[in-house]
Amino acid sequence: MTELLVTPKSINHIETLIELGADAFVIGEEKFGLRLAGEFKEPELREAIKIIHEHGKKAYVAVNAIFHNEHIADLEAYIDLLHELNVDRIIFGDPAVLMAVKEQENPIPLNWNAETIVTNHFQCNYWGERGANRAVLARELSIEEVIEIKKNSNVEIEVQVHGMTCMFQSKRKLLGNYFMYQDKVMKIENRKENKDMLLYDEERSNKYPIYEDSNGTHIMSPNDICLIEDLEELLEANIDSLKIDGVLQTEEYINVATEQYRQAIDLYNEDPELYEDEKFMLLEPIEDVQKDHRPMDQGFLFKQTVY
Repeated sequence: MTELLVTPKSINHIETLIELGADAFVIGEEKFGLRLAGEFKEPELREAIKIIHEHGKKAYVAVNAIFHNEHIADLEAYIDLLHELNVDRIIFGDPAVLMAVKEQENPIPLNWNAETIVTNHFQCNYWGERGANRAVLARELSIEEVIEIKKNSNVEIEVQVHGMTCMFQSKRKLLGNYFMYQDKVMKIENRKENKDMLLYDEERSNKYPIYEDSNGTHIMSPNDICLIEDLEELLEANIDSLKIDGVLQTEEYINVATEQYRQAIDLYNEDPELYEDEKFMLLEPIEDVQKDHRPMDQGFLFKQTVY
């Protein structure tokens, strides 16, 4: 059964998303995880995992930041904590996480998420042989590539089906200043409100969300992925997990997306023809909460990536 994976913003939000049909949650702390929808430090993490498990759902903790030597002691202590809390999965990109997990008596299963480089089944199987149970595929793949990877992989496969994606990350925090003071084509909009800053490309009329945190500077896509009308091939291929990414989105937006994708998956499981008949109506509530300056598209699923 395909999992619906979501990204909550708070403990109360988790309870709402459970009611709306989420199967699993990505939570964590900014210090250890990249581009999280909400901040869950140790007290919140404990409470969140308790609630998630009480409802028979799964808690995945993001530990996919970029770690330097000085971070390793804190990382190892965090891995100890996650094993104490009995989280269901740890999301990682750095082999340092894998090594720390392997030192545990009962290692927590791992989801390998290295963003743009997860592009073939050999990579998936390579990390599977080293302890990963799942691979999170790059967002730049076509539907044919996704299906081929699933067919030839020995690990679970996760695909993002909704939300914005990261186009660029730098450990530096001066990217916004660079564009503004160098008088480039792009300029910073809404600079006073960090969560609503936009890089504006006047030539293409694109607005790229940009924000800075302890992990550096992040530039996000100008469009949101929306595959609610295009789930047939993913579900037919038995993709293990479909993710709604709520980074920089409101709770209301994540709620609506979760409810609609839950309906879509359930309709398909009941009868693929029912999904085919009703999928266009499932999009309407999402369109109602979509920001005007953020078009929705199918990502690269049905178009060729140009490098």
